[in-house]
Order: sequence, then structure tokens, then C-alpha cells
Amino acid sequence: MTTSPGKRTLRLDLEYDGTDFVGWQVQARGRSVQGELQRALRTLLQEEVTPHGSGRTDAGTHALGQVAHCHTGSTLPVERLLTGVNALLPPDVAVSNVCWVDDDFHARYSARGKRYRYRISSAHSPLDRHRVWTMFRPLDLERMTAAAGFLTGALDFRAFCKALPPPDHFECRIDDASWRRQGREFIFEVEANRFLRHMVRILVGTFVQVGLGRMSPADFGQLLTPASGRNHGGQTAPSRGLCLLYVNYPSSFGGRSGASVLATGAP
Repeated sequence: MTTSPGKRTLRLDLEYDGTDFVGWQVQARGRSVQGELQRALRTLLQEEVTPHGSGRTDAGTHALGQVAHCHTGSTLPVERLLTGVNALLPPDVAVSNVCWVDDDFHARYSARGKRYRYRISSAHSPLDRHRVWTMFRPLDLERMTAAAGFLTGALDFRAFCKALPPPDHFECRIDDASWRRQGREFIFEVEANRFLRHMVRILVGTFVQVGLGRMSPADFGQLLTPASGRNHGGQTAPSRGLCLLYVNYPSSFGGRSGASVLATGAP
């Protein structure tokens, strides 16, 4: 992977409130995070640039540690790049860090894995209405935790993937998956080397079936096989409860995104 002569590769770590976006990727209609970042960079750098993200996030999905890169001939110091791009971005997007990286860095293809968080609230909260899935039915945390125990390792997630378009393959390696109760919220976190489209949201929708007693943890585990299909999994949970926490990279490319934000314990 090479850049054009005279240009360097810039990495940008972002956070955003996805409520009013059609997602990360530019689409025919609606605001996208990629589109807002592209406009800000073009104005700041005075050149045509296209930011590439670590992956798509759905409409309404949030991020604390999304990563993008672009190629630019700018010689501005990173401090001015950071303040300049944030001055040009709308209030629901911010760049938390920028740095120059080797030319073979790619926000998507250099990533080693990602971590997501999903929040379900048992009470209505006007302040969190765009960040949680509000559910007034009681959920059994012990049952959902038992079901999450089936996730670790390299598994087949065809039952937890949007049917169309089909991915190249259905295997993902889950490094960590867990549920916890925090006040009035049920919080699910999962880290993997890759995620399929809607995978986390379908997992959460299926976990809810387990938590409501409509599916056993063992039945959940049986879905993680090539014999299963999307029709065997649960509903797709609303996108508003989902947040991309961070993306993992080799230290030579700057390491994990969003680390400083996570250190604050922010929800």
C-alpha cells in the first residue's frame, strides 16, 4: 500500500453521537460521519481528501474510538491539525487525536480487532433515550451470562448476521464477551477480530430472548454452528444502544484508539 508522491498518511481517532447520522459511510441521502469529516478536512487542508474508516457503523450507532485515515500533502503540525479539524466539525463529531503513521497503515485492514458496548436500561431516561434500549420487562442476568459463555473462540456467526449482502465468510474470533449489571442498566461488551453486519445487535436481541426465558443458554450456544441461519437468531436490537469503544492496532501504528476516553470510565 503506497501513497502518492509528496503525501503522507494521517490517522484520526474520532468519537461521535450517531443519532442524526445515516452511519459512518457517505450515502446518497442523509448526513454521514465520513461526509462531515471529509468536508472539514478538505477545508482545512485545501486539497481533495477521502477519509477511510475502520469499518461502517449503522445509522444511530455511536463511537468513542472510531479510526480513519487519509493521505495529504499538508505540512501542518498535528496540534494545528487537531484544533483546526475540530473547529470545522459539527457538535456531534469530534477528533480526539491525530498522528502521522507509516504509509502502509490502513484504518480497516491494519486493525487487529474491535470492542463494542451495548446498553439496555430498565427505566426510561430522557437524557439517555438515544443511547440505550429501554426495556421494562425483567431480564435474567444469570441466564444471559451463561449464554455469553458460549461465545469465546473462533465460531460461525451466520445466525447473527444480516442476510444480504452475504459476507466472505461467517467465522469471527471472540476474545471477550460479558454481561454486567450497573445500576438500572444491563451492559454487554464484546471484543473480536472482526464483526459481521448487525452482528452485535442480533446477538443482543437473541440474548434478550434468553433473559426473558424464551430460549435457554444451551439453545443459544447451538446457534453458533453452520447449521443455523439468520431465521434462528433473535431480533436485531435498536442501533441506539450500540457504541464502538475502540479499535486495536499494532503499537507501530499508534495502538488502541479511545484509550484515554475509556480510562475515565465514561458510559
